[in-house]
Amino acid sequence: MGRLEGKVCLVTGAARGIGAAIARAFLAEGALVWLTDVRDDEGHTLAAALGARARYERLDVREEADWTSIVAGLLAAHSRLDVLVNNAGITGFEESSAPQDPCHVALADWQRVHRTTLDGVFLGCREALRAMRPAGHGSIINIGSRSGVVGIPGAAAYASAKGAVRNHTRSVALWAAEQGTAIRCNVIQPAAVLTPMWEPMLGDGPDREARMAAFVADTPLRRFGQAEEVAALAVLLASDEATYITGAEFNVDGGLLAGAAAVPSREDA
Repeated sequence: MGRLEGKVCLVTGAARGIGAAIARAFLAEGALVWLTDVRDDEGHTLAAALGARARYERLDVREEADWTSIVAGLLAAHSRLDVLVNNAGITGFEESSAPQDPCHVALADWQRVHRTTLDGVFLGCREALRAMRPAGHGSIINIGSRSGVVGIPGAAAYASAKGAVRNHTRSVALWAAEQGTAIRCNVIQPAAVLTPMWEPMLGDGPDREARMAAFVADTPLRRFGQAEEVAALAVLLASDEATYITGAEFNVDGGLLAGAAAVPSREDA
């Protein structure tokens, strides 16, 4: 028996990166997983490769009607939702090289980032609470970011949105508990996890390796994290092993938020 045997799960932004890794990990533990995204070709291809317990459906997390439709379809097919992972999000650099700092970020870019990265999480949490309430239990896992814990001068919209995700997680957890349910809500906050989201910043030129080294230079473990390392924590939070964990935040960042680590000396190596 897997740790998520028989659980019905929905993962947003699941066509690639952390979302895809979480979907794989959930399936390996026995779950039935609806993968959702707006990257339809990648999503269908991945779901087909993952087998019969994986299903891909298009979901634009910005759209209230999409959420209503996808949850209604899932409930019609399976009668319940056990786990929601709100993973979909954008940094603001995917479609634009325009400045994202507090002084120069365009209002349209600010709103675009918030619609996906924050509004999508709000809508997901709301629909999951409504779907889970009849059973009285479930797990909502929001994917935040180290950028929601500290200021990021060059990515003001993203940092603002992820900061709000962090606090909304607490509000959802407290409300669910006040209602007398066992619906839990927690947030995972990755940093320097190597996914396609990093490609606009790393590029593919001859200085790619130097850029990678610079990005992780202040990370105590001195490396990028892997999506599978985030997925492992998501499995725990989705499972019945975590039934006393709610309103909590978990950093998956190689020790970055803990502070600086001294570089080992040659004698210590």
